[in-house]
Amino acid sequence: MKLLAGNSNRTLAEAVASHLDLPLTKAQVKRFADNEVWVTIDENVRGEDVFVLQSTSYPTNDNLMELLICIDALRRASAKRITAVMPYFGYARQDRKTGGRTPISAKLVSNLIERAGADRVLTMDLHSGQIQGFFDIPTDNLLSAPLLANDIKENYEKTNELMIVSPDVGGVVRALAVASRLNAELAIVDKRRSGPGKSEVANIIGDVSGRRCILFDDIIDGGGTLCNAAQALVDGGATEVSAYVTHGVLSGAAIDRVNASILKELVMTDSIAAPDRASDKSKLRYVSCDKLLGEAIRRIANEESVSKLFD
Repeated sequence: MKLLAGNSNRTLAEAVASHLDLPLTKAQVKRFADNEVWVTIDENVRGEDVFVLQSTSYPTNDNLMELLICIDALRRASAKRITAVMPYFGYARQDRKTGGRTPISAKLVSNLIERAGADRVLTMDLHSGQIQGFFDIPTDNLLSAPLLANDIKENYEKTNELMIVSPDVGGVVRALAVASRLNAELAIVDKRRSGPGKSEVANIIGDVSGRRCILFDDIIDGGGTLCNAAQALVDGGATEVSAYVTHGVLSGAAIDRVNASILKELVMTDSIAAPDRASDKSKLRYVSCDKLLGEAIRRIANEESVSKLFD
């Protein structure tokens, strides 16, 4: 078994390699003068089971091309099996036609990964479950709920007195998975989306008066949805509001928006590398998913059950 890292998750890849007691595969992932991706595998991978760890986060297109070219290089170097390990799957929000003459970009990216030569995909908290069906190769979708639920248990007393809140109707199943692990109640924010990255709170389903609320979502991008939901919960009587999110995209002014909001803290996994500006921001905290990814990789390499991780 070998583990190869692109440039988008280098720190996470090193942590996963340490968990597996496995050195990262020697490789060069660089750029030509015109910014074309250039990859060289500097050790023999013939007949090996190789895992390529790379999130397709910002800069999304650059990181996607790195992943595709790494897979192609490994395929041409006669690797036995290539698994694309994508802690964050970019383009996942474009998973269906939302109107006339619009693409299904998640399907296009799935096709590209398969055509490049990947034999398997390992990812975490896909934006929607149907994306697994876009691949015609085995695809494992890891769940962050157990990882983040454990962090809540460690940092919040009397978890059964918490209120887990889904920031929209589409995230109810995700939030319910956390609520059931904590023996907590569930509330839902009824959100109206006026455009990409823009939303307004229409209603809160559930009584949040006097409760400590934790918003749970898969992605925070511009931060508007979570910040608006947090304000609506406080207006509805919540004593405090925190947020737990799997993927911290944090584009544009998201960090400033979170720090200026009513949110007590924003906790994310390191599926996407922390922005440089996030290091000195007290409201942002990261929980590493290195052990979860490492154990999943070990199980795949040993032909063991991955779903047993969540029993």
